[in-house]
Amino acid sequence: MRWHDQGMTPAPARADLARMIDHTLLKPEATADDVRALCAEAVELGTYSVCVSPSLAGDAQRVLDESVKLAVVCGFPSGAHTSAAKAAEAEGSAALGVDEIDMVLNLAQVRGGDWAGVEADIRAVRVAAPGVVLKVIIESAALTDTEIVRACQASELAGADFVKTSTGFHPAGGASEHAVRLMADTVGGRLGVKASGGIRTTADALAMVAAGATRLGCSASRAILDGCVDPEVAS
Repeated sequence: MRWHDQGMTPAPARADLARMIDHTLLKPEATADDVRALCAEAVELGTYSVCVSPSLAGDAQRVLDESVKLAVVCGFPSGAHTSAAKAAEAEGSAALGVDEIDMVLNLAQVRGGDWAGVEADIRAVRVAAPGVVLKVIIESAALTDTEIVRACQASELAGADFVKTSTGFHPAGGASEHAVRLMADTVGGRLGVKASGGIRTTADALAMVAAGATRLGCSASRAILDGCVDPEVAS
């Protein structure tokens, strides 16, 4: 079964797209029961991982099987925490055995042009969790193109594995095709690119993949994957 994209470049198969998704629940009121339901759905859908708050990581671990990775956030959602606080949070998450950490960079440093500070902030988390995949949330909708490029460059220099568009909580908005394309061009395949924030439909997801996303952060994963249409039927 393939995604029907109206004659454009062939899109990922349903299972392949599922394996690009971090099935996400970051609402502050989310309960342990909510996270357990999220994990069960992730296993059913075949997503790559679940992404939850660090305080709920243990609840996720108790129900996940080895087919689904566990990601948590760090410095979320503002990124305005001290580097020491982010590092301590990341170290604690790594000690729990999480697979991936999605950290928010310091937007004030970005807007102030303190690129050495941005890099040092990311590196503090990298050093604190050396064996964990590190994604850096740059909050692209709040940045200029130049700031997006510089944030991606700082992330790479600091040892990150991915750059990520958005928390999904900033009033400026979430992922855009333009930002994903710019981020992908900047990292040139050396880092992954995660699109997150406002991806709710199959069309949204496919647009981000076409723009260069290698991972997707989604809370509407079932709706996205249920949009799979057999091309033979669709035609």
